[in-house]
Amino acid sequence: MSENGVVITGMGFASSIGCDTETVIDSLRKGRHGFSKVELRKGIELPIKVAGMVPGYAFPSPDVRDWVLPPESNVDLRREPSLPPHGVYAVDALEQAIAQAGLTSDQLGDDSTGLFAASSGSPMLLRHHLSVYDEGGSQRGHPLGVVRSVAGTLNFNLAARYGIRGANCGFVSACASSSHALGFAYDEIVLGRQDRMIVVGAEECAAENILPFDAMRALSANVDPDTACCPFDQARDGFVVSGGAVVLVLERASLAKQPLLARMLGWGQAADGYHVASPHPEGAGLATAMTRALRYAEVDAAAIDYVNAHATSTPAGDRAEALALRSVFGFARPAVLSTKGLTGHGLSLSGVLEAALTVLSLNGGFLPGNRNLTCPDEACEGLFLPTESENANVKLALNNSSGFGGANVCHVLAKP
Repeated sequence: MSENGVVITGMGFASSIGCDTETVIDSLRKGRHGFSKVELRKGIELPIKVAGMVPGYAFPSPDVRDWVLPPESNVDLRREPSLPPHGVYAVDALEQAIAQAGLTSDQLGDDSTGLFAASSGSPMLLRHHLSVYDEGGSQRGHPLGVVRSVAGTLNFNLAARYGIRGANCGFVSACASSSHALGFAYDEIVLGRQDRMIVVGAEECAAENILPFDAMRALSANVDPDTACCPFDQARDGFVVSGGAVVLVLERASLAKQPLLARMLGWGQAADGYHVASPHPEGAGLATAMTRALRYAEVDAAAIDYVNAHATSTPAGDRAEALALRSVFGFARPAVLSTKGLTGHGLSLSGVLEAALTVLSLNGGFLPGNRNLTCPDEACEGLFLPTESENANVKLALNNSSGFGGANVCHVLAKP
């Protein structure tokens, strides 16, 4: 490994399938999903009944006095009035990640450590603050209303909380956002600009995050949490939204402490140039992103053991990705899995979440299964789609993400 090689040394979770690494691994191995029935608006009948909520947390209103945090949370809401709900998730996940990486406050605060984050902000708080302005004028608004609700809120809050003086930037490319953050964090280290990078993805799971996708007819209408999300299956009818936060710590290989969780060998990106909200029918941009990632990492497609697919359980998206995978891998047959069948779709969070889940597979020597896959779409012909978790010597993996506007990202990850 070169001196500027990039390794992953820490991770943290606040997710629908667990809020610590051990619980997440157990969920992956046992095929335990994180979905539950939800009531998005009290007293109002809405079509969406299932979501991936984070256990132990509840944010039923914009009033922090109504918020519920687990006893082990690191957040004191009385002292952090600018944190949105997904910022609470992010702090708790970040504390786990820096503890595992063994980072000190001095390391976090020197200018060799940067932080890249991705989220859509807090639509719930933004809606609330704007309604206050409409009703009573700006003078009655929350003095921190802007910084606790707009898309950059993670960067604002986390950089200030942890004294970050290196690179600090937010990424907004819809469901590819945290994948872009991870890719550009890798570049910061390879180019010698930073010694380490903290990558954060976080989203809320509130009506304001969920219902706009129902208007697009993108969500599953299935009211059964056990069967609502079925990537690659012919019966799929849309995705299930989930919330939470995941954090990865990337470091220059020559400076990292043992044990290492994984190596990141490179990444690639490409746009479809096709449609504002629909993927290219044959997954052209995603195929290019995968090809570029493999070429940069100097890895042959036949050497890949596992692909963590973006597959969200939408008819068009899963089909396009299946065709892209067939075009890139040909007769090679890596295991293709969509962990969204367990976690749901975390929107901008999903890229770093699935990178972390891939790292657990590489490090733990196992593959999760494709939950609810009983009758694969015909576009999946030739793909290897295991349905049960199994032990496996996974050495090399790809992690795919796609977002609105045809934004496609692929990471190449390797066993440490």
